[in-house]
Amino acid sequence: MNHIQTFDELEEALSRPTQGVLDTLRALDGDVVVLGAGGKMGPTLARMVRRGLNEIGQQRRRVIAVSRFSSVSAAQSLQRHGVETIACDLTDRAAVAALPEVPNVIFMAGQKFGTSEAPELTWVMNTLVPAIVAERFAKSRIVVFSTGCVYPLVPVDGPGSREDDVLGPPGEYANSCVGRERVFTHFAKQHGTRALMFRLCYAIDLRYGVLCDVASKVAQGLPVDLTMGAANVIWQGDANARAIQCLAHTASPSIALNVTGIERVSIRWLGQRFGELLESEPVFTGMEGEAAWLWDASRSYELFGPPTVSLDEMIEATAQWQRQGGATLGKPTHFETNDGRF
Repeated sequence: MNHIQTFDELEEALSRPTQGVLDTLRALDGDVVVLGAGGKMGPTLARMVRRGLNEIGQQRRRVIAVSRFSSVSAAQSLQRHGVETIACDLTDRAAVAALPEVPNVIFMAGQKFGTSEAPELTWVMNTLVPAIVAERFAKSRIVVFSTGCVYPLVPVDGPGSREDDVLGPPGEYANSCVGRERVFTHFAKQHGTRALMFRLCYAIDLRYGVLCDVASKVAQGLPVDLTMGAANVIWQGDANARAIQCLAHTASPSIALNVTGIERVSIRWLGQRFGELLESEPVFTGMEGEAAWLWDASRSYELFGPPTVSLDEMIEATAQWQRQGGATLGKPTHFETNDGRF
């Protein structure tokens, strides 16, 4: 991990298929489509599928990335790595109907930030688009990217939210994500579609995520907000691998799976650790609350084992990225938000 110095090296690491990915792709038939592939995770996930299929000698199976692709360079980068691209507005029912029929679908589309200013668009992206997609790919197995924020906040000294817990989160964004799950679940029941709700929180690479947010503030001498006193994190490459493997665990009726790291990370401790690594005294603001968004990811560990990248490795690599002036995406997670307003 500490050897990562360039954007290309980071993308290679994030798209490197695990043995579990290779075994899953070998066991499943057919092409794979990634819907909403233009976001933070989509490009490396699509590349991981392509690399995995190449490694098992199944180059003829297609990997198709679907997005609006407002950035031409993003589409071209995927094409250079053997991923087909289709520009498509997923709110356009006719355009979605024209997409190729594939047995394996990973759905990553959605909206989070900007909800407070345009809640209606968030609900369209997080509930109407799922309805269009669920009807179009009723015969496919679908891994639906969701979020751990569909749960209510839980006591920081408790076990964390489990898959069978009642949903009931704060804020409009998180409730629209509950809506996304409900819509997919409805159509899965109606059509017998095999689906899995992939409740991910929080994926990180070196350019964004909880670790990047805290490290950046420590490096700049800015205050680290302790309102949300703890979090769970997972390396984006491991999250990608788990999502691909979940294609083999879709079910009818649909099921849910928490995907994150098993360790509960204290934000105060994290700030202090980055202070040591970056030789900068951390500044804190606020006080740790009694509740936070925290998750029990033991089921995913039972299915897939521990992630390939440890928490310590993520922290050290993030610090190294900061020391060398590595670029960030400029998209803070706002993990410290406890009222659900994004």
